[in-house]
Amino acid sequence: MENEHSLKEVLKGMVDSMKWKEKLHETKIRQVWNTRMGTTINNYTKDIKLRQGKLFITLTSAPLRQELSYEKEKIQEMMNRELGGDYVISVIVR
Repeated sequence: MENEHSLKEVLKGMVDSMKWKEKLHETKIRQVWNTRMGTTINNYTKDIKLRQGKLFITLTSAPLRQELSYEKEKIQEMMNRELGGDYVISVIVR
């Protein structure tokens, strides 16, 4: 009885020990990006990666890249709000 844990605790422990948390956050970020940014921006989005708190957004359109580079703080706030914590430290648009 003293060794019983809820399924949530077991899964959280497994995610933490296997270091899957960043990949799970990256998946959530991609979902948020697809729903919040719309089809036009999604068509020009080549890749989205989260590495050590840095969100890398790769775009195929130079004008869109320039415009989103002005909105880095808004993107960071939106992603952190959706993830429920301060997981995105900076946004890099390339």
